[in-house]
Amino acid sequence: MHVQARIRMARYPEGIMFTLDQVRCFVTVAEELHFGRAAERLRMTQPPLSRQIQRLEALLGVVLLDRDNRRVVLTEAGHAFLREAREILAAVERAPATAREVAAGRSGVVRIGFTAASGYSVLGPLLAAVSEALPHVRIELDELVTGQQKDALSDGSLDLGLARPPFDPDLLDSRLVLAEDLVLAVPAAHPLAASEAPPMPEALRAEPLIMHSATKARYFHDLAVRMLPVDHAGAVHVVSQIATMVALVAAGRGIAFVPESARLLGIDGVAYLDLGPSAHDVVQLHAIWNRSSTNPALQRFVALLS
Repeated sequence: MHVQARIRMARYPEGIMFTLDQVRCFVTVAEELHFGRAAERLRMTQPPLSRQIQRLEALLGVVLLDRDNRRVVLTEAGHAFLREAREILAAVERAPATAREVAAGRSGVVRIGFTAASGYSVLGPLLAAVSEALPHVRIELDELVTGQQKDALSDGSLDLGLARPPFDPDLLDSRLVLAEDLVLAVPAAHPLAASEAPPMPEALRAEPLIMHSATKARYFHDLAVRMLPVDHAGAVHVVSQIATMVALVAAGRGIAFVPESARLLGIDGVAYLDLGPSAHDVVQLHAIWNRSSTNPALQRFVALLS
């Protein structure tokens, strides 16, 4: 039995409505170019088939088929409508399967926010794993600092974030995806680079320091202040991005405390020094999402993080 749903075609004048039955009838006649054979395919008699085509033409205000007792020929309008009519029927046939795929989380969209640092550490491998496991889930990316990600997760404009702690556990669920060392970036020719032992705090106090912004890079700023007894207030430069800090170190502007993944930037002229056991695995990156999210694709995505 044919579906009796009505479809509005945006490309046609406002108010023009036609049924899927009419579309199917037209496509069948256009393919057969014979009302008798088309009626047989549709398992109906020829008079109601002719009436369906007439009603469709009346609704559209155009002639789709030139016909007489000997032949049926598509008009130019008929050719144009046939292309779109086939798209309509194909979409209708796909719709149930698409709905089931989305409901099961095997299709759909996951909108991901990520910090700049996660962009050159875990983001690439994570997206590769998702593409392999969920090839029909579309990923939309937005580079945002942690605070912006939290706001976007709260208002529903983001599904998942790759962000730094802390988080509100009443609103957000989270999973640790990366724990790495905090290291010291120094110019490659710096005397500290030749030492195999972690640098002593007194050796760092006289060094020009490139520091994280207390407002735009608060996580790293607070971590460095908490972990290392140096004069953070006397920084020669204050910036928000890890890549900028490493570039300044390479230029000989000072030293900087950065996550170990900064090595992946591949900036020449920089050495990375171990700061000792207290700085191991202290830099955390979490996947975070709204506990109230109902996106099935997100649940599949989160399961891959286990």
